[in-house]
Amino acid sequence: MLRAIVEGTARSTGDDFLRRLVQHLAEAMGTSQAFISEFTPPSKIRTLAFWSHGKIVDNFEYELPNTPCEAVIHGGLRHFPSGVGKQFPAEVGIESYLGMPLKAQDGTILGHLCVLDEQPMPAEPRRVAAFEIFAGRAAAELDRLRFEHNLAVSEERLRDLFEEAPIAYVQEGLDLGFVCANRTAQRILGITPDQVAGMNGMSFIPDTPDAQRRIREALASINRGTDTSGVVLELKRKNDGKHIFIEWWSRPEKNGKYTRTMFIDITERVMLERAKAELQAQNQYLQEELKSVHNFEEIVGASSTLVQVLENVRRVAPTDTTVLIWGETGTGKELFARAIHSISHRKDKPFVKVNCAALPPGLVESELFGHERGAFSGAIQKRIGRFELANAGTIFLDEIGEMPLDVQVKLLRVLQEQEFERVGSSHSIRTDVRVIAATNRDLRKAMREGGFRPDLYYRLNVFPVDLPPLRERLGDIPLLVAYFIQKYGPKVGRQVEGVEPETMRRLQKYPWPGNIRELENIVERALILSSAPILAVEPEILAIGPLASSKSVTAEGATDAQESPVSERSGGDADDKLETLQREHILRTLRATNWIIEGQRGAASKLGLKPATLRFRMKKLGITRETAPH
Repeated sequence: MLRAIVEGTARSTGDDFLRRLVQHLAEAMGTSQAFISEFTPPSKIRTLAFWSHGKIVDNFEYELPNTPCEAVIHGGLRHFPSGVGKQFPAEVGIESYLGMPLKAQDGTILGHLCVLDEQPMPAEPRRVAAFEIFAGRAAAELDRLRFEHNLAVSEERLRDLFEEAPIAYVQEGLDLGFVCANRTAQRILGITPDQVAGMNGMSFIPDTPDAQRRIREALASINRGTDTSGVVLELKRKNDGKHIFIEWWSRPEKNGKYTRTMFIDITERVMLERAKAELQAQNQYLQEELKSVHNFEEIVGASSTLVQVLENVRRVAPTDTTVLIWGETGTGKELFARAIHSISHRKDKPFVKVNCAALPPGLVESELFGHERGAFSGAIQKRIGRFELANAGTIFLDEIGEMPLDVQVKLLRVLQEQEFERVGSSHSIRTDVRVIAATNRDLRKAMREGGFRPDLYYRLNVFPVDLPPLRERLGDIPLLVAYFIQKYGPKVGRQVEGVEPETMRRLQKYPWPGNIRELENIVERALILSSAPILAVEPEILAIGPLASSKSVTAEGATDAQESPVSERSGGDADDKLETLQREHILRTLRATNWIIEGQRGAASKLGLKPATLRFRMKKLGITRETAPH
């Protein structure tokens, strides 16, 4: 019996072994049937090979309960010499049964091996012992088949991970010849699957000094047996010759025969970093150029209109000529006045600023020229005036258009005779002061209306400097935004990498009635409100949309409903005009919607604003239903 089974199964494995085993086992045991199965917990059995009445029959699956197989799976070797059909009614026609569980090396139940017959099967210890031997052989084969299956599944899974991984993977020999490469590596390197085997890593390195240096350093690291992690290499693709950059990791195998290499394509990142560095270098060059020519460290911009103004400032600064700076609100008049002083021969002397609009009317003369003790009620001690403080330096008279007429006469004397008298004194004081005046009003119009002395105007207007509004310097907006981000970012604890393109387009489209001061405020506010690394400014902050539709912005940046502020000197009225246009437009929309603010038919929706924003503007503009004109 043993010889028959051994000779019948010696040259086979796998399914062939199982079929031969049950055939020769049945013949040797003298039974009509024999089969081997696999167990599927908790209660299913599927035959792997079934010999029945002289032939192999189809496999099938069945439930364990109420079968002799259940006793085998859960109890070990079982022998029923007779009476199987009576004890297990489902086993019709079966009289005897011998079965044994098949276990893996770790004790797991893999299945069972059994023989059964329509005749009694007397207990013969030698036959049972032989049966146990081949049950053990069958268990070993099932365990081997399970291992092969799990290994195949694992290999397939690893193959999928290898091929579909988003990171390029290449195995190379010591000569850098490719052993294998996944799909990502093939795509990045520009090669096809059939080219992998004959490819060499060095063939991808461009013949440039920098690329060659990088690969030499990387290979030296591998030869030392150390990891090569995060090295940036420059490669040349095979299919199109395009230069790419990769971040490269490589480690030698323990046997020293191969290297495992992974890399990712960082070409886009490198190009962006190079472009960023180039822009920074250009910006630095521009700033250094402006500084070297004009020495204006805080004046940001490179537009042709600004450059022309800076050139005029550079020409007039070394002289003592009186300068009249005109510009709309927020254009930086004081900054230009300080620039004139800083590059003049008076730069080491005082720069005294006087805001004429902020001084009380009764104290303007005292502030400018000083007063003696007892000159008027409250003058308990002598006071030195601003002109006296600015001696040998520069005095900046901001908002000169707001100066009272009686003080204008005394200022004219200072300009003509270079002397003045303190209030309450008859003693003249000589002064050597350079006067720089600034205004956002139309002084010509003020002269016609009697609000400004013509003789003083002509004395001040020796060298006029007209500052362009921001809407005429649209190309400077990116530079200004970058400057204000750098200025206010650290103060509010924000680090910004850039500005959203749509935001920059929106900023360059806005008419900027408040000019640079308004842009500065909006950038600071956006830094506080935004938490993203890319700065964004919401449309409602700039009042762009239906609310601003009453005045369209032209290509040059001026507005159709606004007179040219440079020619008419009407910059001081720009804010009032804008508020009037906004107020009228809001009122028209509120009346059309019957003063409904929220909802699809509400005024906020039609104006393109949030309800809260509309209510805030109504409050700011003094709009209520009760006070609105009908």
